[in-house]
Formats: sequence, structure tokens, C-alpha cells
Amino acid sequence: MTAQTSTFFGDKPRDLILAPELATELERLTDQGIGGFSRRIMQSDFKLLDLHHVIRLALIGGGTSPEEAAALIAAYVTPRPVLEGFALAVQIIDHLMTGAPLTDPETTEGAAA
Repeated sequence: MTAQTSTFFGDKPRDLILAPELATELERLTDQGIGGFSRRIMQSDFKLLDLHHVIRLALIGGGTSPEEAAALIAAYVTPRPVLEGFALAVQIIDHLMTGAPLTDPETTEGAAA
């Protein structure tokens, strides 16, 4: 059984999957291995751009085009409180590392976007 990868993001439910090949791209973008990067995120020691990279790459992994993923970040992450993006990025990283399902913000208070 696979973990839930769909959650409401922006204007509709979307799949957010940070697949291993996209994790490699995250390592390139952040110049840090995924283990160290995930530890840094979980300890709230992140750059704002880190959150954007995680969410954008997960959108792409879920089937969103790179152009639409960038537009969604600009519309639904950048103008919102940082902790909303952080909460979603943590879920995405947790899913990558452990397979934990994403939570739906409509059913879980305090979730992102």
C-alpha cells in the first residue's frame, strides 16, 4: 500500500511526490546531501528558497509541469506566511524519507497552502 501523496494545494488537490531523481536535483540546488538537508529542515534551520525548491520539485514529481509548478509557488507559497510553506515542505521530506502520507489541510488544522 502506498502512502497518500495528494493534498489540497492552491486551487485543487494535487500530487506532491519528491521522487529520488528529484531529490538528486534538490541536492544539486541546495549543495547538500539529502540526509543533511532533511535534518536541517526538520531542525527549522532552512532558507526560504529551500522550502520553495522542495515544494516545486514535489509538484513536478506529482505531474505538474515545471512552468506551472513555478507559477504555483509564486501564487500560493511566496505571498503566504513562511510557516505554511515550512509545514508542507516538512511533510514532503518526511514522505521521501519514511513514506509517511501527506495530510490534507482541509482535514488537518494548521497544514500548508
